[in-house]
Amino acid sequence: MHSKKLFLFDFDGVIVDGMNEYWNSALLACEKYLNSPEIFIDHNLYKQVSNTFIEMRPWVKYGWEMLIIVHEITKRENSLNNNNKINFQNKYHQNCEEILLKNSWISEDLQKCLDKSRKNQIDQDFDSWVNLHKPFYEVINFIERIKKDKIKSGIITTKGKLFAEKILEKLNIFPELVFGYESGTKVEIASKLSNEYEIMGFIEDRKKTLVDIKQNNYTKHIPCYLADWGYLKKNDRNKLPYEIKLLKLKDLEQLVAI
Repeated sequence: MHSKKLFLFDFDGVIVDGMNEYWNSALLACEKYLNSPEIFIDHNLYKQVSNTFIEMRPWVKYGWEMLIIVHEITKRENSLNNNNKINFQNKYHQNCEEILLKNSWISEDLQKCLDKSRKNQIDQDFDSWVNLHKPFYEVINFIERIKKDKIKSGIITTKGKLFAEKILEKLNIFPELVFGYESGTKVEIASKLSNEYEIMGFIEDRKKTLVDIKQNNYTKHIPCYLADWGYLKKNDRNKLPYEIKLLKLKDLEQLVAI
């Protein structure tokens, strides 16, 4: 039994709602850095998040995929919309790969475009960029609460660590551990951490990630909680496998008693 205790948290959709930031940063990346002749971006688009984008967000695993979605939404012809989004979702990963291939794009390059977009906004108007994120104060309070019980908090995000830390600092949250996409997969990170800590729980809003944790021999012992307030697909709450528990914001405090 490890003497050090740790709670793990996803970031986007668990600690903050970053939907406005995703949309604006992906739009800017497509407009400034993608150089695609297929798209037209009206600046009025920056004022409100596309409903199609909101509906597609639960399928996204990595940031670069958001550029794919925004590219398809802003195409001049055959654009992605509420009428055809189901077809895109049904073969989501295949469609993303086909779009990469068709445009001779590399996912790592798209991620760099997104990171460049974020850095551009931070350099120009940091406060405006941070304010695109809406914190879930119940989670922030929970992180403060467990700190009093000598339980550490760790954040594992597919956002770049630099950007996550800037948001956390602005929100006055200082977890002991922060891992960005640069550190590897969430399963890999959790596996390494379990050698040093007793992991009290992992709170995540992507069901597939929690299933991966539970199917891995080195992490299957970790209690997993699906964040009810996050970016969930329509059927994610139904029949959760592997003893994954659905967690509501109002029930956070009960995790300490467990």
